[in-house]
Amino acid sequence: MREYYHSELDEVVNQLVTMSDSVQVAVRDATTALLDANLAAAEHVISGDVRIDAMHDQLETRCFTLLARQAPVAGELRIIVAAMQVIADLGRTGALAAHIAETARRRYPEKAVPDVLVATFHRMSVVAEAMISKAGRTLAERDLEEAHTLPEDDEEMDNLRNEQFRMLASPNWKDSVEAAVDAALLGRYYERIADHAVAMGRRIIYIITGNSPEGEDWPTT
Repeated sequence: MREYYHSELDEVVNQLVTMSDSVQVAVRDATTALLDANLAAAEHVISGDVRIDAMHDQLETRCFTLLARQAPVAGELRIIVAAMQVIADLGRTGALAAHIAETARRRYPEKAVPDVLVATFHRMSVVAEAMISKAGRTLAERDLEEAHTLPEDDEEMDNLRNEQFRMLASPNWKDSVEAAVDAALLGRYYERIADHAVAMGRRIIYIITGNSPEGEDWPTT
């Protein structure tokens, strides 16, 4: 019976990896919609958010079923609880990708990002995608060493965000207030995507070791 239970836990982890792949694609497509004023890409991300929500709900239900089926021992309980937190992080990341796509759709046929900010937003998207991919790999491969590098990636995202703020506050800013508000919100969305990837790394380390990493670089939520 316990072997079957463990196989069910392994399947939850496998589905989490699949969900992380879907979320990574959503972030990539949302950036395409944003920087290229690509309406089709925006619509694809927005409609795809429904599928990500469905994956979230199915996985969450599966975890609750595993909790109810029989009393899990410490290691099993740790995996289920941490997996549910990762599910939530992925769901929120998918929603953030949809917010980015909605901004692109709202500004279409114009680009939502002024030319002066395109380079930083492109780099933000590269960092965000890489962090989601890394979180998925660490989960699939139980790679603790790589998981511990996620806060370093997040530091680059924070630096890019600060660079954007400096540009928005500069007396040389030539675009509209509306464009500045859009840029500030979009930057926040990418920053939060990175935060969720770091949170996933923390939870994955807990799944593997039973201990949570400590320090100011590791968020508790």
